[in-house]
Amino acid sequence: MNRFPAEQTPQPAITPLTRPGGWRLVGHDGLPSTALRMGSRPYATGGRWRVQWLPTLLFVMLIASTGIASAQPPPGYYDAAYMLSGPALRSALHDIVSPHTVLPYSGLWDDFVSTDERDDDPAEVWDIYSDEPGGTPGYLYNFGTDQCGSSPGSEGVCFNREHTLPVSWFNDQSPMRTDLFHIYPTDAYVNQRRGNLPYGEVGSADYTSANGTRTGSSITAGYSGEVCEPIDAFKGDLARGYFYMMTRYMDVAQQWNSDMLSNGDLSPWAEALLLQWHADDPVSPKEIERNNDVQALQHNRNPFIDNPQWAWYIWGPTAGLADIGNDGPDCWYAEGSLHRRPSHEILRVVVTDAIGRTVMQGSFVGTSLLLPELPNGVYIVRGDVRTLRFAR
Repeated sequence: MNRFPAEQTPQPAITPLTRPGGWRLVGHDGLPSTALRMGSRPYATGGRWRVQWLPTLLFVMLIASTGIASAQPPPGYYDAAYMLSGPALRSALHDIVSPHTVLPYSGLWDDFVSTDERDDDPAEVWDIYSDEPGGTPGYLYNFGTDQCGSSPGSEGVCFNREHTLPVSWFNDQSPMRTDLFHIYPTDAYVNQRRGNLPYGEVGSADYTSANGTRTGSSITAGYSGEVCEPIDAFKGDLARGYFYMMTRYMDVAQQWNSDMLSNGDLSPWAEALLLQWHADDPVSPKEIERNNDVQALQHNRNPFIDNPQWAWYIWGPTAGLADIGNDGPDCWYAEGSLHRRPSHEILRVVVTDAIGRTVMQGSFVGTSLLLPELPNGVYIVRGDVRTLRFAR
């Protein structure tokens, strides 16, 4: 991937796409970039860029051009969701992913063979409670021979079916009971130790698995009960599974019962936690492949894997931001800086994080404005420019 220093970042001109409200990038060489479609929605890319134009907000996300496969929703799959935010987006996504083909519970063992096989050996289980990314797991399971229905007395004996939203939360009802977007094959003993605990950040651990999954007292802001904390490499996977479940089942979630839930939605502390996990652990090739494999079985997809930005459009302080805007000049984010077209006008900007804290105030004098080092997350730019939301 070609990279440019911030002061040399090529400044694309923007020309309209054929669909009203769309935009196209023209690269630094003066040639139009390739117009993409996600579903049948036109996007633009120049190898380093993907831009979606909303009526009152421009959302820009940097996309690495190497090393990550693309999720493949059917053409037009998300058409009804584009240009929406907040409750309207959640409702549209619910209608897109519902209903789905309901799988038999006994068949999940065979389904795992296609959804959760390890890359290095397809006969072995990819277990989020025992895997050690970049290292060697303490134990590995084979499909078929190592499955079990009940928990043994120690770790590393067999695997079973882990409902990341425990079945007791929704009274073991269908179709949640067999929805693969929240069910994984995991070590049976670690599954038992987690039990019905909500996910959270652990302070003092009373149990730690071989790969570092822990249970114990919570240090999560807003919750002080007992929780289970997975390793960092899978926190985003689990968060996006929860966003899916709260969207797919938004019409019945009012009946569910858990400290992570409130009135048919995520409780405030769980919402903040999962959005942070979502930002800190971005979508991985494993998730993209699993999304495609689950679609082949139950004929729906997880929208928050295909379009991670939608989580911030529905939950958190920036939800519904697409309904807010102004008529200021356009700016965009790229490689650590904000950019604008050439102008002699001095433009004031204020950058805030997703909970409204100011992380920077500054002014455009030239065509770029260097940002400070920022942790992963969503940021909002306001001031004398058109409202901008970007993720890094």
